[in-house]
Amino acid sequence: PGLSDGRRLLVVPMGGSHWLSTRQVVEKLSERGHEVVVVIPEVSWQMETTQAYTVKTYPVPYTLEELDGSL
Repeated sequence: PGLSDGRRLLVVPMGGSHWLSTRQVVEKLSERGHEVVVVIPEVSWQMETTQAYTVKTYPVPYTLEELDGSL
């Protein structure tokens, strides 16, 4: 057995388009029996919770309105 036999994965994705492509990989790994935990900020545009993997959130010092206004 090597490091890849652990079947456990921690994912800390970047926001936006990075997550859109990463999410598909994470979902496939979960379907194949891997235990996946995704760590995301409480305030986000495209990162939502799902039943396919475990989601843990962390607090951020801004609201969704402030995030929208910054862009």
